[in-house]
Amino acid sequence: MTDEEQLARQRRCLACALRDPSLDRSPVMTSVAPPPRLRKSSPAVGKSRRPAPAIARPTLTLSSKNYSSWSLRGWLMARFAGLDFDEVMVPPDDADARKELLLLAPSIRVPCLSHDGAKVWNTLAIAQYLNEIRPEAGLMPDDRIARAHCRSVSGEMNSGFANLRASLPMNLKGHFPKHRIWGGAQPDIERILEIWTECLAKYGGPFLFGKRRGMADAMFAPVVTRFLTYDVPLDAACRRYCDTVMAMPEMQEWLAAARAEPDDIAELDMEF
Repeated sequence: MTDEEQLARQRRCLACALRDPSLDRSPVMTSVAPPPRLRKSSPAVGKSRRPAPAIARPTLTLSSKNYSSWSLRGWLMARFAGLDFDEVMVPPDDADARKELLLLAPSIRVPCLSHDGAKVWNTLAIAQYLNEIRPEAGLMPDDRIARAHCRSVSGEMNSGFANLRASLPMNLKGHFPKHRIWGGAQPDIERILEIWTECLAKYGGPFLFGKRRGMADAMFAPVVTRFLTYDVPLDAACRRYCDTVMAMPEMQEWLAAARAEPDDIAELDMEF
């Protein structure tokens, strides 16, 4: 067989192979199955979803409304902040509460605010906490310098004036005209009146830091009641401030509750 005949034969064989349908010369394609769709599980028939746990209401622990100046401060701050809370009253025969009222306790733990998992005692700490959660209430001034001033005088009230506390205890049911002021309490009275006069003149009144009542007014509110109970002499500006504080609806509500208290503490009801 010549070379030309052999080449012609190879071409015929190749042509036959290309026409053979049994030979699949297409590229291999690998198919991937789509991932299964996740179905949302529906609650079984007859079963209800577990309800979310109830959020505990805020509480404020208080002692006597007639005698406890610290309780009054904390209560006023919570009301000024617009906080909706339940009162928890400590029984009048509670030993720790009596020690606090008689200034025999090493520290003051009433009032105590429980709110959203937080437990806060000490009126100054309560004020700072309420200002954090309710800044719109305006417990402290917006101005930085005024706010520093407010913190300073409130802190002074929180930690000072021990002679005033001892000689003029808060007693909202009592009234002692022409009460003789002990010599140790007089410097405390003069310093408080100095604070009031400066704040009223600087910020324009009728409250200590302007037109809006706030932390400082709550801190000094029990002192207002003491000055009225014991007939402490006041100038016109300080007298107007006392009248403003006593006219607040919150103070009127507290006074009514204090007068309704049946229990008296003999040590704080002595005749002067």
